[in-house]
Amino acid sequence: MVKSNEVIGVVIAESSVIIRNGLAMALKRLPHLKVQPIEVLSMGSLSDCFHTQSPDLLIVNPTFGHFFDVAAFREQHKEHNLHIVALVSSFTDSSLLAKYDEVISIFDELDTINDKIVKLQNLQNEVGEETEEDVLSQREKEIVVCVVKGMTNKEIAEQLFLSIHTVITHRKNISKKLQIHSASGLTIYAIVNKLVELSEIKNLS
Repeated sequence: MVKSNEVIGVVIAESSVIIRNGLAMALKRLPHLKVQPIEVLSMGSLSDCFHTQSPDLLIVNPTFGHFFDVAAFREQHKEHNLHIVALVSSFTDSSLLAKYDEVISIFDELDTINDKIVKLQNLQNEVGEETEEDVLSQREKEIVVCVVKGMTNKEIAEQLFLSIHTVITHRKNISKKLQIHSASGLTIYAIVNKLVELSEIKNLS
């Protein structure tokens, strides 16, 4: 599990200044993750970066430097035990993307990017078995609390500034992750994992 006070060094290798800067700003806004973005715009500066620093993650456009050779880069920098994420801004062959540890699209929501980075950092840090609470993203925990409080999808969407479609998608993911398919089951889960106090539930009656 990535601790909230950890600073994660993330290198962004992208030639487009708009995409590079935009992703760097987005990473700084990730909920409960402290990310230090390092922007590079050429293969030379990328190599220099890894010689002088020890970042945790590399997010790179597959067309960076004309063609980014994932396998060769891993071999050159294997001492970093690095995870490499593809940054997709246009159609990219799926066989090419299969060589990466994860794929981030410029159309991904912040929660999606957050979850992908947390997942990679969990693997990299070789953390033991996660608790059920750790399985959920921060946004999913917020939605569980709203459900337990009896809010409708529309009310949840309005409170969390999400679309109803996004709320429904999160609820499906929560059910799939926890294998809990009822509001009463989520209520017990929320109390056990201290997402809500028992008094909060009683006050609703």
